[in-house]
Amino acid sequence: MSGLVNALVIVAVAAIVIVRQFRARATNTDRRWWLIPVVLAAVALREPGILDAHHHAESAALLAVELIIGVATGAGWAWTTRVWREPDGVVWTKSTKAGVAVWIVGIALRIGIYAIGAVLGLHQNSSALMCALAVTLLVRGGILVWRAQALGTADHPAPAYGDGTRSVWRERA
Repeated sequence: MSGLVNALVIVAVAAIVIVRQFRARATNTDRRWWLIPVVLAAVALREPGILDAHHHAESAALLAVELIIGVATGAGWAWTTRVWREPDGVVWTKSTKAGVAVWIVGIALRIGIYAIGAVLGLHQNSSALMCALAVTLLVRGGILVWRAQALGTADHPAPAYGDGTRSVWRERA
């Protein structure tokens, strides 16, 4: 895939995921929550040029930082998501305003990484960003499934950082 196609895939996946997470959604902990992140990672890793051919060490360091930012963004997003079980046993999730802050910080850090790479004269491929998005989604999904399973039969919401309200209208998409 070309860089433009990768960029469009990244923007489309991020937009869909972000918009969907700010509505209350039923969560199925039995489904394959890891499938989309694994497909994104596979597509990203298939592409040649994830590392700059002339600056292997520097581009590998930036990729590692990008992946660490992805892990932190995914974990922050998951821990700022409200998770609760309804009396009928269905687990629901909804991102909070703090989740918006996590995304803003994550995007700002990624822009900083790309700026550092540009200053160092590194060729930066969109595959690194796609790989980091896959890591973000994988970490977030794993933590949310773990939190949902930890609810057991409790009928009170699991706390989410930045969650100032307890009433949420349920929406079905």
